[in-house]
Amino acid sequence: MTDLGKLLVVMGGLLVLVGLVVMLVNRSGLPLGKLPGDIVYRGKNTTIYFPLATSVVVSVVLSLVLYVVSRWRR
Repeated sequence: MTDLGKLLVVMGGLLVLVGLVVMLVNRSGLPLGKLPGDIVYRGKNTTIYFPLATSVVVSVVLSLVLYVVSRWRR
């Protein structure tokens, strides 16, 4: 049961870190969420938002970071 507690603490810490990074990105003026490839449909009573370009950018950055970390750990 203590392993579950440790896992929850680590996951909570990671969630806090991700939240801090998102807050810093918003303050830095980067247009994440408003890139040219992001799809926004505004209907009469509905808004559908699909951040396609933002998802690609975040995926590439995370892939590079994880690649560097994995190379560093060897």
